Amino acid sequence: MNNFTFYSPTYFVFGRDKEMKAGHYVKRFGGSKVLIHYGGGSVIRSGLLDRVKESLKAEKLEYVELGGVMPNPRSGLVYEGIELCRKEGVDFILAVGGGSAIDSAKAIAAGAVYEGDFWEFYEGKPVEQALKVGTVLTIAAAGSEGSGDSVITLEKGMLKRGASGEAIRPVFSILNPELTQTLPAYQTAAGATDIMAHVFERYFTNTKEVEVTDRLCEAILLTMVKEVPRVIEDPDNYEARANIMWAGMVAHNNLVGVGREQDWTSHALEHELSALYDVAHGAGLAVIFPAWMTFVMKQDVNRFAQLAARVWGVDMNFADPEETAKKGIERFKQFLTSIGMPVNFRELGAKEEDIPQMVKKLGLGDQYTIGSFVKISSAEAEQIYRLAI
Repeated sequence: MNNFTFYSPTYFVFGRDKEMKAGHYVKRFGGSKVLIHYGGGSVIRSGLLDRVKESLKAEKLEYVELGGVMPNPRSGLVYEGIELCRKEGVDFILAVGGGSAIDSAKAIAAGAVYEGDFWEFYEGKPVEQALKVGTVLTIAAAGSEGSGDSVITLEKGMLKRGASGEAIRPVFSILNPELTQTLPAYQTAAGATDIMAHVFERYFTNTKEVEVTDRLCEAILLTMVKEVPRVIEDPDNYEARANIMWAGMVAHNNLVGVGREQDWTSHALEHELSALYDVAHGAGLAVIFPAWMTFVMKQDVNRFAQLAARVWGVDMNFADPEETAKKGIERFKQFLTSIGMPVNFRELGAKEEDIPQMVKKLGLGDQYTIGSFVKISSAEAEQIYRLAI
């Protein structure tokens, strides 16, 4: 196990009707004028936005609103939000929605107190200062409610990139599983796939002797394998929704990633898919991850075989662990298909002729690769995309 530091200070408020306390927590964490940031009509139609506003009014907190966050959130709305925060003297941003609304809120929070272009943070500059951010989560997926990460798409060139920093980790997050019960099955499954992908990016490592985090990763994956089919069959299953919602947070606040080298190739490859086709991030990961697994499996066959045995229930073939590993990848694909996810370009709506464009936008070269489990160059990225066809 590698040396590490771990600090995850977000205050989590979990359970039914907890969104009614949003104003209380904004005030507790020092907010006085709030930007409510959200996406489309669902938070309005469900009455959630009104409940949040009432909670702010009850605490005598001023607020302004900015809706319109899209899946794969765009830079244009971030610039608008930054200008609004400066004009109105906002000191706290409350994201009401899923990972897209939260990521956009984080970008606004960083940009509002920065004299330069917020996009510099998405080109590698660490985020060291930001307005405080709180969240009311409506979908279990990105884990942004507990992480110091944000992903935004720059509309000029449609570049999808990430930023990180403790300053944009939410100070509080309200997680009410009931708010996820109205999600369509496809969105639920895409979110679940994103959660599993966050685990895989940490699980596939070259670091030795990381049994504790291996077992934590496997526990989250086993939970998803059990609970996702239950909510696809019964969207109102509160207990299954609750387990998935908490798994989504634990998967990405880095509890399961400490002390080990992490990979993140598949996320980089998928970002080009969702930037180009505007597909759900989880759906893109469902296509990319099995292809990446197939490409890199021989780097550590035993790790893939371990996953196959511990999570997918494959009988371990000690004489031929590669056979076990391959069966594990196939069972993962079968699981994705069973919950309604695409597993290839055709099912996703992606096109083979766009692969060179996606590879080019990755910006890889002889001196710059992605990933750590296996370092991936542009030629290897193209091979992985082609395995996904």
